[in-house]
Amino acid sequence: MKYIFVSVLALSLSVSPAFSQDPEVEEGFDLMEEGTKLMLRGLMREMEPAMRELEGMANEIGPAMRELGREMGPAIAELMSKIDDIRNYDAPEILPNGDIIIRRRSEAPEFDGQEIEL
Repeated sequence: MKYIFVSVLALSLSVSPAFSQDPEVEEGFDLMEEGTKLMLRGLMREMEPAMRELEGMANEIGPAMRELGREMGPAIAELMSKIDDIRNYDAPEILPNGDIIIRRRSEAPEFDGQEIEL
């Protein structure tokens, strides 16, 4: 998708008005400009269903994410108050019994053990 955007942008910039006063050159640039417009319209028409689908997913997921935030927010805030800097920890590890361990990195400074007030 990013490559399409860059290609379209480069093509659009190349279609800018010519400095030459030659009518044939200007006509060629007008044709290129029209071709670019048609290509962009077609691209937007093709992307429209995907954008609608994305909007629909956002509408479906939005309420669930708000509920998750309400339920998990306090637990996450409590966890964050018990650690000094998230960069001092490795990624969480899930053990076979379902326990989750968050190990402190060996190169991290010594933990003072005090909880941080939020």
